[in-house]
Amino acid sequence: MTFTLVPAVDIVGGQAVRLDKGAAGTEKGYGDPLAAARCFQEQGAQWLHVVDLDAAFGRGSNHELLAHIAGELDINVELTGGIRDDASLERALATGAARVNIGTAALTNPEWIERVIARHGEAIAVDLAAVAEGDSWRVKANGWVTDGGDLWEVLERLDAAGCPRFVVTDVSTDGTLSGPNVELLVDVAAATDAAVTASGGISSVDDIIALAECADEGIDSVIVGKALYEGRVDLAEALRAVSAY
Repeated sequence: MTFTLVPAVDIVGGQAVRLDKGAAGTEKGYGDPLAAARCFQEQGAQWLHVVDLDAAFGRGSNHELLAHIAGELDINVELTGGIRDDASLERALATGAARVNIGTAALTNPEWIERVIARHGEAIAVDLAAVAEGDSWRVKANGWVTDGGDLWEVLERLDAAGCPRFVVTDVSTDGTLSGPNVELLVDVAAATDAAVTASGGISSVDDIIALAECADEGIDSVIVGKALYEGRVDLAEALRAVSAY
């Protein structure tokens, strides 16, 4: 298994941004998304994670920009944000994206996501944004602001439907540079045969290596965002570090 490092480009109003714990209104700008994407490609990234936050929050769309980014790059692109029905799914796939990540609709429309997984297979991943509430974990929908159910029940349902990949985020770590929740990620990986992409909290190359060391447990990739933009992680160095995994 090859462990994959996936740089992230989150977009609001045509600009690259990062949020704190996924909350609208906490955006910090980082300039031109296409320039960032090209820079990541030049440094050796083989995948890019591109998020339309306006679509995720239901307040607009950056679809044309996302399609332009996907068309300009020579690497694999996964798109997410606001993909909730056949029309938005087909529009995302038509950009040439290698994979699309679906969040809210996977939680609220079980019959639809089962059909989508059956039809598109490896081109589909499901986002599971998890929040600890007491002794339980809940997943969040609609831009991470509404409840989407018990994490383990949702995971069991989607696993039974044949979901090939889960993108798992501990919301409390996202955009905080506080380190990933390795325990949660390993627990999720143990509960499914699907591949798991880790997301949230990466602050250093050591964090990335810690996840790469869990590759045999089903965690085969990690999304890195703010740590790259803030200079905490050098992408080329991180790619070299995980090349042994």
